[in-house]
Amino acid sequence: MTEETSPIVELAEWFQTPPGQHVLAWERAQFDAILVDVFGYYAWQVGLAEINFLQANRMPFKGWVGSQMPTPDEAARWRRCVVAQPDALPFESQSVDLLVLPHAFECTNSPHEVLREAERVLMPEGRLVISGFNPWSLWGARNRMPGMEPWLPHPPSAQVSLPRLKDWLKLLSFEVGPGRFGCYTPACRTEKWLQRWHFMETYGKRWWALGGAVYVVSAVKHVAGMRLVGPAWKTKKRRRTRAASVVVNRQAGSGKT
Repeated sequence: MTEETSPIVELAEWFQTPPGQHVLAWERAQFDAILVDVFGYYAWQVGLAEINFLQANRMPFKGWVGSQMPTPDEAARWRRCVVAQPDALPFESQSVDLLVLPHAFECTNSPHEVLREAERVLMPEGRLVISGFNPWSLWGARNRMPGMEPWLPHPPSAQVSLPRLKDWLKLLSFEVGPGRFGCYTPACRTEKWLQRWHFMETYGKRWWALGGAVYVVSAVKHVAGMRLVGPAWKTKKRRRTRAASVVVNRQAGSGKT
């Protein structure tokens, strides 16, 4: 009896293949562009310890959490490493400024619980960034064809479409940004054919914007009824100044009549 490979290990191995490297290069660029101006103190990545999607962010603390401890070389890339499941994060409520979930839904059987846990640990105005495979792309379609060898490292049932994910996030009071789709080339296993079809990256965005093989989406947590205000002493001082100026103007006016 052979031991079944865990989804996260299977995904990490797939990222070493030519199509995996193609996806990884695109995702790195999207995470870098989204995270470079996200500020705070605590940033955590869930899963894929060997790939640092937080590298462009400037927060002082960057940690990793996953279901099994990474190798020493992988752990050296992070300030802290924590072993935990993505649907049971060992963090206090409202204690994380930034949380990234690269392909987290393809590696869990409870995507709703993962999102609820992300909402719990994020601070108000904290940011959540998620990537995933698009089930309605050419790559996703090939994965669903009967009789064909699986193309992506996870079955179609493990993939969550971006419209569905946005609905889930909105139900949790997240403000969801526009999704980014990429990797429009047909499903090719070699670098040679991926390069030959590279022109589809430009035409795909123009003709079939929602058909990219992968997506990245960013969302900000909002708390109902929360309103940011300045220091109370500044407000009081401003009110006194206005009141005094009104009195002086009235006195000056009455002396002229």
